Amino acid sequence: MPSQWEYQVGPCEGIEMGDHLWVSRWILCRVAEEFNINVNFDPKPMEGDWNGAGCHTNISTKDMRAAGGLKHIEAAMAKFELKHDEHIKAYDPNGGADNARRLTGRHETASIKEFKYGVADRGASVRIPRHVAALGYGYFEDRRPSSNSDPYDVTSRIVKTMFLEETKPPAMVDTNEITIEC
Repeated sequence: MPSQWEYQVGPCEGIEMGDHLWVSRWILCRVAEEFNINVNFDPKPMEGDWNGAGCHTNISTKDMRAAGGLKHIEAAMAKFELKHDEHIKAYDPNGGADNARRLTGRHETASIKEFKYGVADRGASVRIPRHVAALGYGYFEDRRPSSNSDPYDVTSRIVKTMFLEETKPPAMVDTNEITIEC
């Protein structure tokens, strides 16, 4: 592959992340067009023994960012584990098929077949940064979304898993409490 580029969007509150990511993708494509450069958001546009590209998503709530927040992060991990398959399907536009090429369990990825999380573990589905574990509060990074993911689907799946448990109407969630960065 000729090159791979990473950039960050956020932090944003709630669903706002989707707006920011779509606009940034559009700007990237417009600038690339001026220089006759092709942009491809496929997570693994070329076969081979390499890690591919993701849309790692950093997530926190007010409770997670407050003293003692690590217990809220761990509670979220229990929910994420129960909904792993639903997340995999929502995290790429082809229902998990794109991520199946990327999430192999090698090259700093977890296997698509299992959910695991860990502190400073780049081979986990979800990574808790070392400084967050040391402080006892902060955020976590979901490493499963693919580079071509729809950020609205990613955010929707996260909110459903963490807050709605798919039984409460969406209006009951205060999106100002959720910070998402992709």
